[in-house]
Amino acid sequence: MYRKFTADYIFTGYEILPANFVLITNPEGVIIDIQDINNSGDNIEVFKGLLTPGFINAHCHVELSHLKDVISTGTGLVEFVQQLMRHRTSFDEAKQKAMQNAVQEMYKAGIVAVGDICNTTDSIIVKKQSLLHWYNFIEVSGFIDAAATKRLADINPVYTNFVANNLTQTSLSPHAPYSVSKTLFKELNLKTGNQLISIHNQECRAENELYQDKGGDFLKLYKNLGIDISSFKPTGKTSLQSWLPYFNKNQSIISVHNSFTSEADIDFYKSLSATNPSFFFCLCVNANKYIEQILPPIKLLRKNNCLIVIGTDSYASNWQLNILDEIKTIQSATANSIPLAEVLQWATINGARALQLENLLGSFEKNKNPGIVLIEGMNDLILTEGSSSRRIL
Repeated sequence: MYRKFTADYIFTGYEILPANFVLITNPEGVIIDIQDINNSGDNIEVFKGLLTPGFINAHCHVELSHLKDVISTGTGLVEFVQQLMRHRTSFDEAKQKAMQNAVQEMYKAGIVAVGDICNTTDSIIVKKQSLLHWYNFIEVSGFIDAAATKRLADINPVYTNFVANNLTQTSLSPHAPYSVSKTLFKELNLKTGNQLISIHNQECRAENELYQDKGGDFLKLYKNLGIDISSFKPTGKTSLQSWLPYFNKNQSIISVHNSFTSEADIDFYKSLSATNPSFFFCLCVNANKYIEQILPPIKLLRKNNCLIVIGTDSYASNWQLNILDEIKTIQSATANSIPLAEVLQWATINGARALQLENLLGSFEKNKNPGIVLIEGMNDLILTEGSSSRRIL
């Protein structure tokens, strides 16, 4: 028995096909073929809209789901971080319920895999019960050099607990340049050779200012937290140009946010491409609007042929966890100047490659099981305010 699907358009993961094609799967959703409708027989399920492989959410913090509508918008990153630290603790039952709701929301809206940032083991139960694929980035932070070894020792039980629960797509990752010391960067480099890591990068202007001349709003954060940074020496370079050279062990990297990434930064990362063969720029545009009210340089990233993926960030910094809403914001911000097929690539096959799941997800290719999502409410191939996505299979 086969299932057969057609719609106004089918996006394969690479290109958009017109209505005279049929997607054929087995009952479990494994892709068999895409054929001309005239050669596909009967019992074809017909949909209005566009069929696409399931979405990849390349950056999320599902363990922060209980913070929905808690933190004010437009505060800037430094104030956001301080509010997050005040509010992130919660009763276990409330946190578990919030995570379950968030995962269910992502599933229904067509997300099939998530690159998730983890500071605790709180999400393990939810993930083991989930139908989504997960890549777990166990986040490490600590801006004091002398504390680096202890920071790694403290987070190690979280890492080992994930692996022990068969959540084996798990790796250590630095939180952000403003929260990781030189020594901790060096130790993380040694522990993550040939692995995939994720890092929050250049989310605000102050991050560059910290590294360029030891200025900016992060000095207030350190003071408020009682962190002595007298030993910190600015590099005179931007944040990206300061942290990227620490990783020289063939790491694949997902660089998240990138709101203040410049052409010089892109040239710099390209100069190190032999050291870091896979480097993805993750856009979390609604979170950027929520916190800093600024968007990343999408035009610049495209001009330089950067590998782009899409994330939602967390409910602490977003109104929803919906990849189509991220795409709608991107299209609105760029006046629909980016072909829909290109943005859908970011959300499907690029994301699958970034999370090292491209053999299973991201495209309608034979023997893959990428999920099938229907995008409705389009105006031809233009997304509208009323466009929505839902899982078909």
